[in-house]
Amino acid sequence: MMDWTNSIREKLIKHIQDNQIKHSHFAMASGINSGTLSRILQGNRPISMSQLAAITSGMGLPEDYFYNDYVEECFSFSISIRRIRPFIFRCADFERLDCIRQVTILLLEDLSYVSVLFDIAEELFANNKHLAAAILYRGVCEAEKYQHSERLAICQYRLFVIDLGEDIEENVRAATQFETYVHRLDETYQLEALKLLMNVFGTAHKWEKVNTLAVEMQRIATIQYEWCNRSVRPAEVEKGTERPLYYYILYAYLAQATASEKCGDYKRALELVSLYDGGESWIREKDEQAQQIIRQFSEWAVANTYLYRLMSGEVHIIHEYANYIATREGEIFTALWHMIQAANLYHFNIDAILERFAEYIPYQSEKAEFGEYKPAIIKERYVQFLGDLAVYRFNESKDIHSATELMLEGLNQSIAMGSSKIMTSCLTMFEKIRDHIELLKK
Repeated sequence: MMDWTNSIREKLIKHIQDNQIKHSHFAMASGINSGTLSRILQGNRPISMSQLAAITSGMGLPEDYFYNDYVEECFSFSISIRRIRPFIFRCADFERLDCIRQVTILLLEDLSYVSVLFDIAEELFANNKHLAAAILYRGVCEAEKYQHSERLAICQYRLFVIDLGEDIEENVRAATQFETYVHRLDETYQLEALKLLMNVFGTAHKWEKVNTLAVEMQRIATIQYEWCNRSVRPAEVEKGTERPLYYYILYAYLAQATASEKCGDYKRALELVSLYDGGESWIREKDEQAQQIIRQFSEWAVANTYLYRLMSGEVHIIHEYANYIATREGEIFTALWHMIQAANLYHFNIDAILERFAEYIPYQSEKAEFGEYKPAIIKERYVQFLGDLAVYRFNESKDIHSATELMLEGLNQSIAMGSSKIMTSCLTMFEKIRDHIELLKK
């Protein structure tokens, strides 16, 4: 039995006395059984979440008014997950992270509740209550920090996903911290985790790291795919993978090709194209999903073949490349960016192509907030695009005004993203433009 002077009961009694309300009338107004209300006031039984909601409603208070006090209620009687679990979820709904943190600390005084907290965290994560889930995951991590459990690895993976934002350097820190746990994950989580790590390191231009992770993805996915096809129950082997296993094999080849291209090794990039373009020759699945994935990678293979040839110096194919991407709206922005890079590298004019696809250049688009295009553009690529276009305008068109505007926009975006590398690049270009203007004045 708990002390009847618990703050919730004390405030309820004071409310009833101050407003001269009979217990039976408050019971009727709040919807709580009269006998139940008496036992609650006497401290003979704990208050459930539904009863707490009825009490605060009957007192005319906000639903989360007693949440700090209810933390004590959860632990004053025998610990009951039947009370604690709904309380955590309601705290998540009201973003009462302070209460969730208090409950987590108190519950983890008994390590037998680690698995319960993990299960609640997983449910919160599945319901997009990420900030609330993160508190529980961190609690589980602290409790199991000396273990090598898969549960610890999953917690670190979830925290990695939750911590990702728009700051590139913060994302890299999160990726670096999580990377040591990736091999403790079950393969069904591991492949998607490797893909996410590659995306983060790629955004930060750590292409050797991307290549290493891609090779590992290829190895794991290939082993799993072969095992799956030898198994009498292949569905059980593949259960839990976010995408089909063959997808990760194709993606691993694509990532290796991209890493090679970014490192200037266009020959190797071209060699890898055939590996993700030839999926139909070895993928055993013949359903619509498989056909769609094979087609998608084949389209990327064609576009990337044009790209790698162009970046290798075959500038004569640029109009053929432009005609190819003209019917593929989703690829136009990225293709334009690469064409600008090639023009800067080999010093040739692409004004006609830029004019042809002007509506797909976000900075020049008349659509508000770049219309439907900006949400689909990775911000880091957009900033690089602005910088490369500024270089082109400055070198090829001698359009100092346009180059300056583009560079300032890129600088503002890079500051918001927290990318020191891109920021430095923008500042270097800006200094070059300023020096040129000073020379013209002389």
